[in-house]
Amino acid sequence: MIIVPVKEGENIERALKKFKRKFEKTGAIRELRSRKTFVKKSVKKRDELKKAIYVQALRLKEE
Repeated sequence: MIIVPVKEGENIERALKKFKRKFEKTGAIRELRSRKTFVKKSVKKRDELKKAIYVQALRLKEE
């Protein structure tokens, strides 16, 4: 459960912004979208490997 303490006289929009930020950090939406369809372990592993190669290439490019 996400709790957002609202100070006296604080704008409701600011509190809503805090709530949204906390909600995004929990990753609930991302998890729900990933659970929508089944992805085989082999495909998941392949995607992770492609991402790791991409990130490594970016880091090498920086240097």
